Amino acid sequence: MGDIGRVTQAMARYYAGDVRRINHFLKVYGLARAIGELEGLDARTQRILEIAALTHDIGIKNSEAKFGSSAGEHQQVEGPPEARALLGVLSIDETTTERVCYLIAHHHTYTDIRGLDYQILVEADFLVNAYEDGLSKSAIASAREKLFRTKAGTDFLDVLYE
Repeated sequence: MGDIGRVTQAMARYYAGDVRRINHFLKVYGLARAIGELEGLDARTQRILEIAALTHDIGIKNSEAKFGSSAGEHQQVEGPPEARALLGVLSIDETTTERVCYLIAHHHTYTDIRGLDYQILVEADFLVNAYEDGLSKSAIASAREKLFRTKAGTDFLDVLYE
């Protein structure tokens, strides 16, 4: 089994019994993978993106336990240590782990986006959250203008919500 399969399995076990969270990260992964491929990411960046998409919300458990909230600012703090531990058990290389942890620590920060992997993760997560959170058409239109930068991500947004 490759890294992506092992990370997917580990995350499903991490959120065992929480179908909503498992479905969320699988949907974000699917969109991130597609957007990354359509945008022509190199293999290394694509792998980082896919691992980050699978693990981006790993901080929710600790956020809810410590703060009674899954707010993004808590996830961004609580997520990297959990991801580092999980990826370490899976023997994911340190360079990949560091970038994945950076992406987890910033995936709810929409300013100063550095790297196409970061941009795509934010877009894929938004695409899923817009539906799951029942965002209004005006909120989606605003995000299209202010947040979306990739052609593939924007195309998905248009197909899903316009």
